[in-house]
Amino acid sequence: MQYDVVVVGAGPAGLACAIRLKQLKPESRVCLLEKGPTVGAHILSGCVMEPAPLDELLPDWHKTPPAICVPATKDEFVLLTKTGRVRLPRPPQMKNHGNFIISLGSLCAWLARKRLGASPNR
Repeated sequence: MQYDVVVVGAGPAGLACAIRLKQLKPESRVCLLEKGPTVGAHILSGCVMEPAPLDELLPDWHKTPPAICVPATKDEFVLLTKTGRVRLPRPPQMKNHGNFIISLGSLCAWLARKRLGASPNR
């Protein structure tokens, strides 16, 4: 098989790269390689995602968001101890208003469906 581009890794960056390449040049042959049995199988964490890059990549993503995607509405910074917790001042760079709490595994499977137009196991 011959491809114009091979992207190694179907994590968020690899999937976004493959999607953007196809947006810019739909006729290009893009191969996306993933070592896991399914897309997102090796991505187990969650995160707080800034939506601006996804807004640029897929402007209508809000209409059908990934399965786990909740707006961040409150920030707390605490030190956990054996007997309780101590509130700490929130560093300015930790302001998450306008961001989303997501599962990266769910995001990867969702991006794969956007990329492939079908099942992420294809």
